[in-house]
Amino acid sequence: MFSNWAHAFSVVFTPKILLYLGQGLLNTLYIAAVSITLSLVFGTILGLMRNTKEKLLQTIAAVYIEVVRNIPLLLFIIAMRFMTRLPPLESGIAALTVFTSAIVAEIVRGGLNSVAKGQWEAATSQGFNRVQTMWYIIIPQALRSIRSPLISQFVTTIKDTSFCAVVGTYELSFTSKIVAAHRTIVTAEDIVLLYLLVALIYYVINRVFSGIARRERGNAMKGVVR
Repeated sequence: MFSNWAHAFSVVFTPKILLYLGQGLLNTLYIAAVSITLSLVFGTILGLMRNTKEKLLQTIAAVYIEVVRNIPLLLFIIAMRFMTRLPPLESGIAALTVFTSAIVAEIVRGGLNSVAKGQWEAATSQGFNRVQTMWYIIIPQALRSIRSPLISQFVTTIKDTSFCAVVGTYELSFTSKIVAAHRTIVTAEDIVLLYLLVALIYYVINRVFSGIARRERGNAMKGVVR
């Protein structure tokens, strides 16, 4: 039995396979990074729209957020891939951006609502208009409270990139499927070891970002106590 696992180790941990999985990992991180960056932009806009007193903007943002959050991400990925002319990688980024923007919008809205209403009154008493108050007073304070959930959402987005495998996007999950179908991967031990390696890669990356999120949450709590 030990010899079977030793053979599996020699099959899976080869430069060719590790390099191929590494390319998939880079694509995974690229998709997640671009998606979360675009989602920060659109999600912040939606969060501000949801928090505004303008009924039309508030309604548009609310409808978008409610509709997107109640539709599975996988449907967006399939729709972007087969209903547009975008290549697999770009269609995955577009789908994740559409989906994640709605979540980021709620995080931003929650951060804005966490700022004490007295801050608005204090800013008004100092002659600030609404835009100046939002930009100089409210947003800087809200950013401190939303850093942790935003990092947590980045972790979720990294895991969600695995859904892109169903449309042939060359991310980590898809490349592991290709490796599993290779003629050198023949035994059950080979398959188990391969997917244990893939699971370990996901775990290490997400563990790092989760640790950062917990540290940011702790710093935010210390700020509240002070």
